Amino acid sequence: MDALWYLRRLSRMGPREIGGRVVTAARVRAWRAELAAPVPPLPSPPPRFTATLPDGALATVPDAAAASLLATADRLMAGHAEYFGVERADMVAPDWSWDPKTGRRAPADRYAYDVPYRDEKAVGDIKQLWEPSRHQHLTVLAAAYALTGDDAYAHRVADHLKSWWAANPPMRGVHWISGIELGIRLLSWVWVRRLLAGWAGAADLFEHNPEAVHQIHAHQRWLAAFPSRGSSANNHVIAEDAGRLAAACAFDWFAESAQWRADALASLERQLRHNTFPSGINRELASEYHGLVLELGLAALAEAQHAGVAVPETAWLVLLRMSDALAAVVDEKLHPPRQGDGDDGYGLIVDGTATHRWASLLATGAAVFGPCDWWPQVQPADVRTPLLAALVGRRALAATRPAARPDHFADAGLTILRTPAADSTPELWCRLDGGPHGFGTIAAHAHADALSVELRCGGVDVLADPGCYCYHGEPAWRAYFRSTIGHNTLELDGTDQSGSGGPFLWVRHATSRVIVAHPDGHGLSRWVAEHDGYGRRGHPVTHRRTVELDARARELRIFDDVRSDGQHGCRLAFHFGPTVIVELDGARAALRWHDPAAPATTRTGVLALPDALHWQVYRGQHDPPMGWYSPGFGRREPAATLVGRGRTGEGTGSLRSVLRIDG
Repeated sequence: MDALWYLRRLSRMGPREIGGRVVTAARVRAWRAELAAPVPPLPSPPPRFTATLPDGALATVPDAAAASLLATADRLMAGHAEYFGVERADMVAPDWSWDPKTGRRAPADRYAYDVPYRDEKAVGDIKQLWEPSRHQHLTVLAAAYALTGDDAYAHRVADHLKSWWAANPPMRGVHWISGIELGIRLLSWVWVRRLLAGWAGAADLFEHNPEAVHQIHAHQRWLAAFPSRGSSANNHVIAEDAGRLAAACAFDWFAESAQWRADALASLERQLRHNTFPSGINRELASEYHGLVLELGLAALAEAQHAGVAVPETAWLVLLRMSDALAAVVDEKLHPPRQGDGDDGYGLIVDGTATHRWASLLATGAAVFGPCDWWPQVQPADVRTPLLAALVGRRALAATRPAARPDHFADAGLTILRTPAADSTPELWCRLDGGPHGFGTIAAHAHADALSVELRCGGVDVLADPGCYCYHGEPAWRAYFRSTIGHNTLELDGTDQSGSGGPFLWVRHATSRVIVAHPDGHGLSRWVAEHDGYGRRGHPVTHRRTVELDARARELRIFDDVRSDGQHGCRLAFHFGPTVIVELDGARAALRWHDPAAPATTRTGVLALPDALHWQVYRGQHDPPMGWYSPGFGRREPAATLVGRGRTGEGTGSLRSVLRIDG
């Protein structure tokens, strides 16, 4: 990062955060001495691991879930895994510093804080390095051992852990830089040890192994010393607190354990409240991070509950509200909005790759809190749900839960319009964004997407949020996927609604407000919102958008108005899912796609566009990027995008777009 970035970043911090970072900087210098620290001997008497699963827990795992997990475990045993679209065939004995995407090796012999981890030329793609070292593939292998008793799975886990510990001593290399990585890794180690409880070599691998005990201690000590602070205290701090709480409960082996446990629980409870709107929506307004925080919170509090630690009811209430909010916003296929950043991050994995991530999370919420009558039907079909439920039991909380399915979350500015699914008529699901730009002063995981629209038909992306794709190393792609033109909204004068100061830094935030939110699943739903992102001092500009969903006509109507003292160049974008074929004829686009629920059925629609704009269709353009869809982090595929160019301003009238989905 250059000096200008550091100045911008500093401008988003308050005095308390700056003071805390000064303390951190001093510790970074002092901890260089850790490089020479020897592995201490085991405590006396040797530690014992007692945080085992309750009797009978494994017997409650559904057969289909076990089969899915074993299929993934066997692929890992053969050396194969995929991380962010990159296939690895070296997972029998991985090189923990090698990036298969770029072919580069990160330096493994340098002090962690001397490694320029954001520089892809120096270390490779840091996400490709960090993800396997979260050791979530080892929880899968350990679960395979627990379900089958096959020692081969346990031996592979032991080989990987011994290899990792030897290659990554404390404070050396890229795996000692980011707290979220240490926190998730600790949570994985807790579950690895728990799932290997029946293996004869488990104690020698963990509590009777000086190197393992040293690593577990060093991870917790690091997290206590280098917490995420202030404007950086987003999902990262949740992972840090969750990992150190779980470790301090399950690995209660050190003089500091009681204090670490108390500090982590207090911080986690505070940060869960801080990171969550009262409605239950995560404040980062990034759906994948809602899932990550909920998973981390459930796993950490389950650990505390199992250890007999008194967990404040306020912490459970946040997770209850998050579970209800997730149940409210998913479409008929149980997928949430594609809003904001996302990097395929999980808090705890003990399932096969075929497991439906969101169905699993809803099943866990239902098992722990009980579902409301309006929740979508979810049949437990995963491994994680019965195991977490065995640790927690049913939580009876003194809380008033929604009597009907919420469709408008005023504090988050999130509105869901939908029509009911019936027989051969699939649900129309529409997500509307009229909320804050993002979380905190830097809004790290926000996109410049105010007033954007998503529309799905039977769970198929029709008007799609293109996703996230990347964080580091590809600045043009990072800029595109979080830009205004990269979303289904209106861009003015070739600029984003909010101003970027770096890949995780916004220095100017558009302010949005919802004026009308009147969902009606059987009649005419109406939503009106506006934002001021294009205004400058003395020259206010307001973009107001009205959206109507007519359930009977199966029409989505969008009206865009710009209120300003002048005219503006504009681009209006409509992005489509990758399965949608778009044929543009003037200001009319014919749409068609296959319905995955009925492969022989072709769905169709027509989008009537504002004829005051000149329309063009893009698909898979590279320079500049246009016409792309990211199904997951590190992956992108061509998809149709319609862009209309023209001028708009006070007195030019509404831009009217009407999408009709054939029944």
